Amino acid sequence: MVRDWQRQATCKEAGVRTWLTERFGLTVPLVGAPMAGVGAGRLAAAVSAAGALGVIGVSAAAPASWIEAEAAVAAGSGRPYGIGLMAWALPGNPAQFEAVLAARPRLVSVSFGPYQRYVEELRQAGITVVTQAGTTDEARAAEQAGVDAVVARGAEAGGHGRADVGTLPLLQSVLDVVRVPVLAAGGIATARGLAAVLAAGAEGAWAGTAFMGCAETALPETAAARVLAAAETDTAYGRVFDVAQRLDWPAEYGGRALRNTFFDRWAGHEEELAADEEAAARIAAARRDGDFDTACIYAGQAVGMVRERRTAADVVAGFAEADALLRRFARPGG
Repeated sequence: MVRDWQRQATCKEAGVRTWLTERFGLTVPLVGAPMAGVGAGRLAAAVSAAGALGVIGVSAAAPASWIEAEAAVAAGSGRPYGIGLMAWALPGNPAQFEAVLAARPRLVSVSFGPYQRYVEELRQAGITVVTQAGTTDEARAAEQAGVDAVVARGAEAGGHGRADVGTLPLLQSVLDVVRVPVLAAGGIATARGLAAVLAAGAEGAWAGTAFMGCAETALPETAAARVLAAAETDTAYGRVFDVAQRLDWPAEYGGRALRNTFFDRWAGHEEELAADEEAAARIAAARRDGDFDTACIYAGQAVGMVRERRTAADVVAGFAEADALLRRFARPGG
């Protein structure tokens, strides 16, 4: 679908230009996805300083003071940044939303639950609003709710969301039915992935797992080591960790994480797990103690491409090579 507002991506010396780069003054059409517990202000600032758009991931229990402090760190780069909220958690922690409004980030992602009630107030504050959609119907509903852009989030993605449709078929379908800008998420970890979704018509990529090996993350060293050692087949999707931690995630949004012994023990036995207080206590202790045979590390199927400690600037620079890949298929002078 050709949109009358749409700038077609070009491959000139200035680099690929899309709605995303024009909206936020980026040099790379890339968003560092919000990752609660992984991506706080330091990572968001580093991603933004490197020419992409960094986003802070807010956990369900984070107090308003945490958002205020991390937003100040992200803003310290002098570049645009964003904040990601979980819609299902906001009614129980409304101070989060007020803190985000006060911080005035350039972008807010509010997803996974009744996000619609927050869209207009954010837009009235001059904030670009996006939501993550795991099906074409969710993308249609997001457009009707008035969001500025939709993130087509495929099953390959790490963390929470639907696992119904892979990134590429979902992206194609969503691009055909909505007129707002579309970003692609799920399994995008290198310039090749970015070039692929740009060629398909996305305005940019929404990447989280690619940044999990970065020095600027909030991951403990033991968790980071597991990420770097993981293969593409080492993730699993389900609700085990949410049930064990007594989190009120809507049932349709499971999580993709590194497979471990705790997941393997309880996968398929979630009802039993919901009544097992010893298991709940064990996972709470594991999080405190850094025992990642029990505690979860959310990551997507692209984790096998995260092989070494790097800076966020290095990761963004790698993604920027998508420009050269797209040039290979451009007509002379195109």
